[in-house]
Amino acid sequence: MLFKFLVSYEDALKLILENVKPVEQREKVGIEELVGRVLAEDVQANIFVPPFDRAAMDGYAVKAEDTYGATSTKPKVLRLVGVLSAGKRADKVVGKGECVEVATGSPIPAGADAVVMLEFTEKVGEEVHVFKPVYPGANISPVGEDIRRGEIVLKDGEFLTPAKIGVLASLGRREAYVYRKPRIAIVPTGAEVKEPGSRLGEGEIYDVNSYTLISVLSQNGAIPVRFPPAPDVFDELGKLVKILVKEYDMVVFSGGSSVGEYDLLAQVVEKFGRILFHGVQIKPGKPTLFGLVDGKPIFGMPGYPTSCLSNAYLLLIPAVRKMARLPPKPKKVVKAKISQRVVLGSGRAQFLTVKIEGDKAIPVFKESGAITSMANADGYIFLPTNLDVLEAGEEVEVTLLE
Repeated sequence: MLFKFLVSYEDALKLILENVKPVEQREKVGIEELVGRVLAEDVQANIFVPPFDRAAMDGYAVKAEDTYGATSTKPKVLRLVGVLSAGKRADKVVGKGECVEVATGSPIPAGADAVVMLEFTEKVGEEVHVFKPVYPGANISPVGEDIRRGEIVLKDGEFLTPAKIGVLASLGRREAYVYRKPRIAIVPTGAEVKEPGSRLGEGEIYDVNSYTLISVLSQNGAIPVRFPPAPDVFDELGKLVKILVKEYDMVVFSGGSSVGEYDLLAQVVEKFGRILFHGVQIKPGKPTLFGLVDGKPIFGMPGYPTSCLSNAYLLLIPAVRKMARLPPKPKKVVKAKISQRVVLGSGRAQFLTVKIEGDKAIPVFKESGAITSMANADGYIFLPTNLDVLEAGEEVEVTLLE
């Protein structure tokens, strides 16, 4: 059996994004849990923010006309008739020639139309000397200055940052509707794969991929659910796939996507659904599969840890973020000089892991089965198919992993 529907990396990503659909269901979530979620409603303000005229500075609430002509040598003298702090009710009325001491955030008492900043005044007993005139509205945040009642302040589909959660809090909202996180099943394949913590027998290995994939998916808006390793048995894989696509939004297998006698995932997907590609022209990571069963995306990730994780960065993260309605993950790119000559010529694009030391990018790739190729890397260089060699000292762009 050969790789079916072998495609370039660019075509693989295009096929994935064309066939992965965003989640539609929404749920109501408390404000403490909203950060990083995607809003599933338009938020209309039902109050003004601020809900009253308030002092923007510490000072004295005055009638502006009472300060006209004030100078540092000839201050205007006003009678102090009260003190207001933030959170207190403004029950005083400011008459002509009067003032009320206010703190930042205090409501403006009736009769006042400006605030004189504290540094331009001097309190003398029950009088306040004003050394600088103010105009009507000076140092006052008027009602609704920030948000007007009836205004749409947040829209369906917005990614909720701390600042946007602050907007919800300013409106008195304790909860909001958000799109639910996609639930993704993770299934390792192969009888030789054992869960960490168990005792290894001869020829057995610990399951690395499930736990790197859980981390990747959790960081990108999904709820991963790990299943026990499924043996390389066609009928059992088929039954499992049919069950999982009913209960989960996406199913991700690791291993079982190559072309060996016991790598049966492609046959299962072909029988119960449709293969969109089987094999990607990229190194490492060629044995990658993507298809649909009952409309649900099925990924077959490579069994080797470096191949699995590198293709998770290149192919799986964009799929999951689209499903979760998150914006594409921004790339952090730095320029560096490759530390040594790198010969390519594989006929495939290459994901070359590197460590950054000063202005040097030092290749750390060992082989596809070595998870330390990723653990020791700061980033990767994506090398296109038509590039045969990188000479030592050439400038390269390194995409940082984290």
